[in-house]
Amino acid sequence: MRISSAEVAMKNILENVWTKRAAALVSVIYAIFVFRLCYYSIFYDIHIRSRASLCVLVSAVSLLALVFMFYSRNQFLTKLTSFLILPAMLPVVLLYLGEWGLVIPILITGIVILLFSGAGEGIKTAMGTLTILFYIFGALGYFLFTSFFVSSAKETVIDKGISPSGRYRYTVINTEDTSNGSTSVIVEPNYADVFLFNEEKPLVTFTLKNMSRVVHVERPIAKKAEIGWSTQTREEITGELDKISNNITVKLSESDLKKLGYTYDQKLVLSMADLDTTDKFAIGKTAHDVDPIPLDELDDEQLAHFSIGREAGGKYYVLALPADLEDDFKKHEGRIYINTMTTRQLTAMHLIKSRSIVLNDLTDAQLEELGISDEGDVMTFNGEVCFRFYIAELENYFDVNSRKLSLDLIQ
Repeated sequence: MRISSAEVAMKNILENVWTKRAAALVSVIYAIFVFRLCYYSIFYDIHIRSRASLCVLVSAVSLLALVFMFYSRNQFLTKLTSFLILPAMLPVVLLYLGEWGLVIPILITGIVILLFSGAGEGIKTAMGTLTILFYIFGALGYFLFTSFFVSSAKETVIDKGISPSGRYRYTVINTEDTSNGSTSVIVEPNYADVFLFNEEKPLVTFTLKNMSRVVHVERPIAKKAEIGWSTQTREEITGELDKISNNITVKLSESDLKKLGYTYDQKLVLSMADLDTTDKFAIGKTAHDVDPIPLDELDDEQLAHFSIGREAGGKYYVLALPADLEDDFKKHEGRIYINTMTTRQLTAMHLIKSRSIVLNDLTDAQLEELGISDEGDVMTFNGEVCFRFYIAELENYFDVNSRKLSLDLIQ
């Protein structure tokens, strides 16, 4: 049988090592996709509009990737990715449990390429065994942990929607428990979702975990649940809050405090809750006083009672270390400044770094400098204000750029 020149050329191209190396890049792209999915499973909840469509899409992509990986199975990149896909899928399997149309095609791809990659049989056996153990102990630990947080309370969503600006969404939940139940109003950001394909009708929507904020709780279960929204300006809200109280405090971030001109030392406070009565008397307080006191309000003699000194520029330093901190500063030379201490060390000195500031002390210009919108959404529950965009932005209720690993992410 005669072989045409075109077939010979094609055979030469397919057998060329550079063609196989280029094909191995597909395995890297597929592995990136799997690791991205792993990342989303940890930090995002998944909402699928059409499971059948998603299954077909993922299966097609996985099959295509498997063909390229099988062709380049002897290349280093393909061998490497064959060992990474299955371990990276464990969080997806556990946290997106039940979404089999998404999970199974990728697992099959990972298993097949692990078995047929060009790596040695010894290393494939070792990696396969480690992966199995990884899944067994990972699943066991996950289900044991989550079993401790199973609640017997029954929750029913009675209302949900989106604020007029579209920035927030809310859910009203009735919870039936042994204490006559409760009604909760929960608000979360509506601007941090990740969509697959069309945002209007996405195939998949990923929503950030741990971004919900309970803004109102009523016990027992409310007889009615009327949600109202209005749009108010920053100045209008400030006026309303001033009428309520002149001592409303908010917690600002470190960067926001710096924008307002506060130094680290200006926000140091003395913790009164764990002080002895004699220490409280030394600064003119009673045994019943528990509110923290800013160091700026103490004179030099009072500060010295707590082994704290103050420089002319307002920086605080240690006069004498507590016994349990002496080992921490054995090799330290010169003055030990308070602003270099850790939280544990501050606690030993009865100090706290406060981020609170009285809302009434902030001018409208300062609020604008902090990035507070000119106007935004205000929510009422049965006529009572329970959420103001103003406070949410000031206290950074929804830190959508934060990615902190915590046990709350796996519940």
